Amino acid sequence: MNAGLRLIALHLFAQTEVLDPGSHHVLQPSAPQAGNIEWLYWVTFWILFVVFVLMIAAFTGAGAKTRVVVSYPLPIIEKDAEGDRRAGWAVGSAIGITVITLFVILVLSVITGKRVEGLTSKNPVTIQITGHQWWWEVTYPNSQADQTVTTANEIHVPVGTPVVVLTNSKDVIHSFWAPNITGKRDLLPGYSSAFWFEVNKAGIYHGQCAEFCGLQHAHMGFSIVAESVDEFQAWQQQQLKPAAEPSTSDAMRGREVFLTHACLMCHTIRGTDAGSRLGPDLTHVASRNMIAAETLPNTAGALAGWVVDPQRIKPGTQMSPNPLVPDDLQAVVAYLQSLD
Repeated sequence: MNAGLRLIALHLFAQTEVLDPGSHHVLQPSAPQAGNIEWLYWVTFWILFVVFVLMIAAFTGAGAKTRVVVSYPLPIIEKDAEGDRRAGWAVGSAIGITVITLFVILVLSVITGKRVEGLTSKNPVTIQITGHQWWWEVTYPNSQADQTVTTANEIHVPVGTPVVVLTNSKDVIHSFWAPNITGKRDLLPGYSSAFWFEVNKAGIYHGQCAEFCGLQHAHMGFSIVAESVDEFQAWQQQQLKPAAEPSTSDAMRGREVFLTHACLMCHTIRGTDAGSRLGPDLTHVASRNMIAAETLPNTAGALAGWVVDPQRIKPGTQMSPNPLVPDDLQAVVAYLQSLD
């Protein structure tokens, strides 16, 4: 099988590979914020369940008591003042109970919101998240520019440490939602906001844009990787390093192709001449589990398919096709896979 056919086969395999982006469930909280939201969910659920049962019981009782004898011509029914009075009391009571129930849920929602917002811990990790059509730019700011970490779509956080998230959007309204961790947060263009969370259980948690933001809204995912403090610090130190020097002839050829084609017009690879910030930073792209905003696994076949024809995978995405010859494509993939 020649190189072109081999890459096509790998691409097709990547399209059928089962993805495991991580946990994504509002009823499996792994942070205090999500725990408070789950509590509100169950309170609301049981209130509405009781209302539903009472309503069905009332309809069933009314149906069991009602008998209609058909006669012709139909009799003229006299006004039943007592019955009308009882019906008025029943309707009034139902309206009163509904208003009180809604008011209770409103109060509980406000209380839950304050619990979720309240920050009591000190020395948080600060992360800047910027929404793009259709990917997430993730920056760990530092007063020293060379200590700032920039990545995409994969957010690493230490377990048991408060994380303050600063948000913004470069184009339209996006919504950051990781149901295992916290509630939905809108990212508004031209407006910065902040929220916080603290993950108390290690794992990978899938997140999603929850505000329709264009054609590929459904393919704008991200993951939160919660790990021990030592693992987080090791990851951060690795991310601070410039791109590793290619160690194979394929990777060396791949770097040359990358730097002489359209790739460097959109992407950054620190330690090379590629310094554009239009697209995701690729300095350590091989360390990520997924690519294309959690759309594809980070495998050779998926990388090849994404580089050659991203529009086929995510129509409307800002990345243009790169019609490389098979040998050049294979070299670029080898280079990208060396960037860990």
